[in-house]
This record gives sequence, structure tokens and C-alpha cells, in this order.
Amino acid sequence: MAGEIFRVGLTRDCLGLDGKPTFDPVALEPLKHARGVEFEFIDEYTPSITQQQAARYDAIVVQKPRVERASLTGNDRRLSVVARFGVGFDAVDVGACTEAGVMLTNTPDGVRRPVATIILLFILALSHKLFVKDRITRDGRWNERTNHMGEGLSGKTVGSIGVGSIGREAFRLLTPLGMTHIGHDPYAKQADMDEIRLKLVDRDMLLRTSDFVCINTPLSEETRHLVGARELGLMKPTAYLINTARGPIVDEKALYQALRARKIAGAALDVFDQEPTPPDNPILKLDNVIVTPHSLCWTDECFRGIASSAIGSILSVARGEAPVNVVNRDVLAHPDVRALLAARRKAAT
Repeated sequence: MAGEIFRVGLTRDCLGLDGKPTFDPVALEPLKHARGVEFEFIDEYTPSITQQQAARYDAIVVQKPRVERASLTGNDRRLSVVARFGVGFDAVDVGACTEAGVMLTNTPDGVRRPVATIILLFILALSHKLFVKDRITRDGRWNERTNHMGEGLSGKTVGSIGVGSIGREAFRLLTPLGMTHIGHDPYAKQADMDEIRLKLVDRDMLLRTSDFVCINTPLSEETRHLVGARELGLMKPTAYLINTARGPIVDEKALYQALRARKIAGAALDVFDQEPTPPDNPILKLDNVIVTPHSLCWTDECFRGIASSAIGSILSVARGEAPVNVVNRDVLAHPDVRALLAARRKAAT
């Protein structure tokens, strides 16, 4: 083990149609120069990581493919690290990874600012009726300008369901706008919220009082359809819903009904229940919703940061160190993981 090459694979969707990385190639430099490490882009795209891939690589940077229990059950598996290219991990069987002694990492440091930025963008676009005014300008309907008056943000309340790293970063960006900050997160402590001037409240109060409700929580069985017809019914008719997290956190059918009946003022969605969302999804026909294809935060900065973070986690393991961004922290006590890290530390000396 100590003398073996540490083999790293990147799933094929990390390459664009031109065959070049979708991120700044500079992020690959640490892999190129790491002693005892080899890397390559996997030669074909598969919807799920296969047993053959798990047998070939010690670590895989995974973008879209799922990681299922079956991915990890081969007798010749050498895979020990799954590095998610992004922050979400709902496509990974976390329990199976932990049982198999496979570390799952994600990249909160790579997406924190880019996703927080699009939350700010959506708030500004909704409050200023940006897309409505774009349409009436293109249609030559200038006489309708006063029918679509924007809304000032000073004194308005923005609430976040989930105040992890992305939520907190969004509130830092919102600070100069003079809004009231509230949040709901059963895992957060008020003492940690004082820096961003945020008051923790219960979920119903957040929904009743917020002018903008932002979804910033991971998708899990606990959060699936966390916002449904009941919750949408608590929102003010002048309020907006913003979801940049995961589509199934919001009951999409209930949201469609609320938007169609104008029970809330509007919504901005970068995520959907099914992705890609079907062209006949009725929510796409509404004029009070902004929609983007789960890629609004995709910028050179975002992809460079994600790639650097994912690769950094892998190189930590190659050096025999536990990565900072381990999702399944319990796996660090697994005997296979402890043996692997000890062997890599020995190889690095």
C-alpha cells in the first residue's frame, strides 16, 4: 500500500464538448506535481460510478454520476475517496460510503460566494421587476412602465431556511442594503449569527414575516418537500420565494398553484424537482417566476474554486491527512480509512 501510486479519476463530464476541462486547468497543477499521484479523465461517461471505475481509482472527482451502493461492492475495489464537484451530495449513497470506508467530500469553500451572489441577483431582479421590464421594452410597451413599479429593499425582511456557509455568505453580501435578516436552522446557534445581524426564528414566523424567502438547506429525507402548500400559504401575498439549493425541497406542484393563484408575488428558481425540467412543465409558462437551468452560479471563479477544493481534498488523503470537507465524518474511524491514511503518511515521508 505505502509504495503504490495513488490513482485519481475525474468523471467525463468534467470535460466540455471541446475536450477541455470545464474549469481553469490551473486547478490541475497540484495533481500534476504531487509525488506518487497520477490522474486522468475517465474515458467514458456513465450515469453511475461503476465497479470497474471503483477498482481502477483510489479517488474520483464526481460531477453528475451517482454513487450507489452497487458502485462500492466489487471485491477488487480500491476507491477510498469520492470528491463531489459541488456542495450537494444527494446523488451519493452516504451510508454505503461510510460502511465501505469511502470518504465523501464536497466543496463548500468553492461554491459559497458564487451561490450567495446569485441569491443577491435574484433578490434584485425580483424587486426591480427586471424580467417584466425586459419584456415590455422588447415589445415596445413603454406606456406600461408605471404598471410594474419596483420595490425598494430598505427595511424589507429577507429570511433563509438554512443558515450554513452559503446562507451566511448571502447575508454578508446583503448587509449594505439595509434589510432585516432572519433565519431558521435547527442546527444553528444564535451566537454564531450576530456577525451577520441575523435573528434565528421558527420556520412559521420566517414564512409569515419575510419579503424574500430563500432556500439554503441540503436535500435529505428530512428536508424533502419542506416547503409545501401549508408553508406557501403562510407567506405574504407580496413575498417572493428563491430556491438555489435543490428542487425537491419545495413541493413544485404546490408552488405552481401558489404562483398561478397569485398567493405569493413570485419566485426565482435555479433548481427543479426533475432536472432537466421538461419543456411542458407548467411552471415555465408563468410570468411571475424567473427560471434558470441549475447553472446560474457557474462562472470561471466558481468552477475554479470547486475544482481546487475537490482536488485539495484528494491530495490531503494522498498525503495521509483527513480532508477538511468530509461529509461523512464517522468514516474517519473506519479501520480501512485509518489504515489507508497511515500508509499514505508513511509513503509521504
